[in-house]
Amino acid sequence: MHSHSKNINNSNPIVLFDGVCNFCNTTVRFVLAYNRAENIQFSPLQSDFAKQLLAQHNLSSDDMNTVVFIEDNKAYTRSTAAFHISKHLIYPWKAIYYFKFVPKSITDWIYDLIAKNRYSWFGKKNQCMVPKPEWKERFHE
Repeated sequence: MHSHSKNINNSNPIVLFDGVCNFCNTTVRFVLAYNRAENIQFSPLQSDFAKQLLAQHNLSSDDMNTVVFIEDNKAYTRSTAAFHISKHLIYPWKAIYYFKFVPKSITDWIYDLIAKNRYSWFGKKNQCMVPKPEWKERFHE
């Protein structure tokens, strides 16, 4: 498989999220607030940047029902992504990581329940969130 001319070599961990979902945008703001190291970057799943990254990891860009977290060239989805993101947050949120010891069938079930109902429970925006100017460089379109 030959790679695109522009291979994204991003040493920073990156969160790919559904840009029009209110719950997802709130989560992104939450991560921005508690990721004190400011190393996590973001890209809406709807963007070309995200589609390229997904392709690199053989993931489909049609699946908007998951957050994707890419770190050290590994892609995590669903509840596993949430746990790996939490490692980068300050306490007490960092503790979420320990839920990864709960069976994946349970945590993914909870994750999927929220994902499936996210528009009806939290609403939907017409366009992607516009990040605050000071966060701009951490977003990729």
